[in-house]
Amino acid sequence: MLGAMQDFPLLVTNLIDHAEREHGPREIVTHWSDGELSRSNWATVALEARKFAQMLERLGMKRGDRVATIAMNHAHHISSWYGTAGMGGILHTINPRLHADQLVYVLNHAGDRLLFVDAMFLPLVEAIRDRLETVEQVILFDNAKPGGELKTYRELIDAEDGDYAWVSADERDPVGLCYTSGTTGNPKGVLYEHRSNVLHAMTALQPAVMDLSSRSVMLPIVPMFHANAWGIPFAAAAVGAKMVCSCSNDGGVLWKLFREEKVTFSAGVPTVWLAMFADMDANGGDYGALERVVIGGSAAPRAMIERLKKAGITVAHAWGMTETSPIGTTGARPHNWAELDFDAQVDIITKQGRPPFGVELRVVDEDGQELPRDGESSGRLHVRGPWVLRRYFRAEEDTVDADGWFDTGDVSVLYPDGTMQITDRAKDVIKSGGEWISSIELENEALGCDGVAEAAAVGVHHPKWDERPLLLIVRKPGSGIGPEDILDHLQGRVAKWWLPDEIKFVEELPHTATGKILKRAIRDEYADYKLETIDE
Repeated sequence: MLGAMQDFPLLVTNLIDHAEREHGPREIVTHWSDGELSRSNWATVALEARKFAQMLERLGMKRGDRVATIAMNHAHHISSWYGTAGMGGILHTINPRLHADQLVYVLNHAGDRLLFVDAMFLPLVEAIRDRLETVEQVILFDNAKPGGELKTYRELIDAEDGDYAWVSADERDPVGLCYTSGTTGNPKGVLYEHRSNVLHAMTALQPAVMDLSSRSVMLPIVPMFHANAWGIPFAAAAVGAKMVCSCSNDGGVLWKLFREEKVTFSAGVPTVWLAMFADMDANGGDYGALERVVIGGSAAPRAMIERLKKAGITVAHAWGMTETSPIGTTGARPHNWAELDFDAQVDIITKQGRPPFGVELRVVDEDGQELPRDGESSGRLHVRGPWVLRRYFRAEEDTVDADGWFDTGDVSVLYPDGTMQITDRAKDVIKSGGEWISSIELENEALGCDGVAEAAAVGVHHPKWDERPLLLIVRKPGSGIGPEDILDHLQGRVAKWWLPDEIKFVEELPHTATGKILKRAIRDEYADYKLETIDE
């Protein structure tokens, strides 16, 4: 033997051990749903994670068992992630915005034995409790105990001493479970491994991705039940960043935390930032110490990017999905960034960015033939990599092709430098007269019009063109904007034949739990809609 390196498995528990050992005093702050603010640190979270593992074993949990959570972002939730991993269990984070039938389905399909829940979500659980086949006990996450027979995280944790050694694990062991939103059929479970989570966390730290360090003060707006909170609780532990968690996504609450805790980094979906802008516009204030934001989940409007950038904040656009853990691409700056003017830089940021090392992308046509990276050829986006799904939970066969490519369902183009731009979801593309109209681009251009708070474009039936765009608009408070104002704004910004046949003003649009506009619900509502421009 000429030599060898140590065989050191990549385990999630290594992350919390490192955070405790090297960054123990670094703060973890939680703003609870009742307004209480609590302060902890990585050392305390690590101790409570070991107590959590002890508690799970005392309750009869064994290696491979699933523990479910319906909870927001807080220190207790972080401890549960690491504690469940440390005793060999699988932590199943559940989206509380799922329909009741879908909640029942994912809990039963996962075979969850314990369910930890924030008090605000107790009514959801009580409504379906008698339909849950495997859940043996419901436990409250919150500090408060609003009566009843339910035990709480705190009383169970305080009964343990924390003298616990993590169970021996293989880096390929499953450690986390998250179900897709279930846009078609039942939600599908994505099973994360120790190895995939650690590689994903190490990638998130890169300057071209999230650019995190021990100096970072992070407030993840993206909830922990959504695709591993974009891996932020793992990445934060790897570098010992300060975490600021909030159980509320109210704009006023978030801005207060941003300023008082000197937050430097945040990540969330566009609709949350729009709500925060509305609060700032109404009540004043500034961005505090904020230096960098990552926007993902859906395409960020150009006006949003421009506003943040003019405030001196670095904006990174990102793309990913539950099946990619979720990092697929981020807004890496090109080598000639400093030579570009403001508009050229914004042009780059509006795209979804470039894949980091470990992620490969391709675009294929309807026949499965790979398309060129010319910035024009649009097709279905495929992805592969060490933190990309191979097989759904309890599925009987792989969901990738023979070469490992996963079909994302997105319609995209790739540029010569590897930059990717989502043009639409395959099911959201408006096909008019044999040509595609990007609902995403139409929506984002509409959002740049003064007085528009939210926009959603869907295709509705047309006897000649098959489909034509219907544009739904939510006005900003006090705005008297009309259809002609929006059409005037869109002129010259999108192709003439992209212009909506009708603009309809609505009081609100449906949203997912992470703040994305729920296009499926809109398509269903307007499936039989008749455009006013069509004669009887």
